[in-house]
Amino acid sequence: MAIRAIKAADITQAVRKLFMDLNYHIGEDILSALQKAQQEESSAVARNVLSQLLENHRIASEEEIPICQDTGMAVLFVEYGEQVVVEDGSFEEAVQEGVCRAYIDGYLRKSVVDDPVFDRCNTKDNTPAIIYTDIVKGDKIRILAGCKGFGSENMSAVKMLTPSAGLEGVKQFVMDTVNHAGPNPCPPIVVGIGIGGTFEKAAMLAKKATLRPIDTHHADKRYAALEDELLTMINATDFGAAGLGGSTTALGVNIETFPTHIAGMPVAVNICCHAARHKETEI
Repeated sequence: MAIRAIKAADITQAVRKLFMDLNYHIGEDILSALQKAQQEESSAVARNVLSQLLENHRIASEEEIPICQDTGMAVLFVEYGEQVVVEDGSFEEAVQEGVCRAYIDGYLRKSVVDDPVFDRCNTKDNTPAIIYTDIVKGDKIRILAGCKGFGSENMSAVKMLTPSAGLEGVKQFVMDTVNHAGPNPCPPIVVGIGIGGTFEKAAMLAKKATLRPIDTHHADKRYAALEDELLTMINATDFGAAGLGGSTTALGVNIETFPTHIAGMPVAVNICCHAARHKETEI
């Protein structure tokens, strides 16, 4: 088995570029969904809001400035090839340095505090990032990244449903969470749903779901149909763009699933604002 060496400095540079790019440029899936929504929206007020969002994204992309003032907390889902070895440093340190450099060099707002309850002192470089790592076959490192603002993060929820709750229980919990959020997460939103695993696995799946392109579907046709059904249900709430009414409360609903225990059915809902910043890179 051939081992491939990757220098820590190359990882740092790749992560730096990744977080600067995803803060300046929205994904094509989100851009297309916003354009489609603007064309099909029945409310004149909502059409105007969507036009302003598109103009905001255009300016951010052309001038390479942040799409939103809340440049979020950095989250990375990493597929780490088992044939990779990092030279001149550690993977963890290289990633954290890349996030640090992106937020300092890119003039991105630093929003992370060192202690959640007592001190709450700003770390001044937006680290530490949250890193989820899976060891996979191969000699590459793949990174799926997002920067989650907390206006929408604070509207998220997890619930330990029992199997007897069934499909209707899942739908009810999703809708309860969306209705409770209302206009707070800067709609139109992207809704990530994690079902299965354990308490923390469901939440991680929901977060990862928000980073999946919204023009894709779950591989299982039953969950794909549920994604479409929930999107229709959410858009019927009439919260609309910026919470001012209309038919575009959500741009997409993504579901990720995992096997679970016979006695449980954990469900998590992670709500993301209209920017839905996500980007991938391979090293």
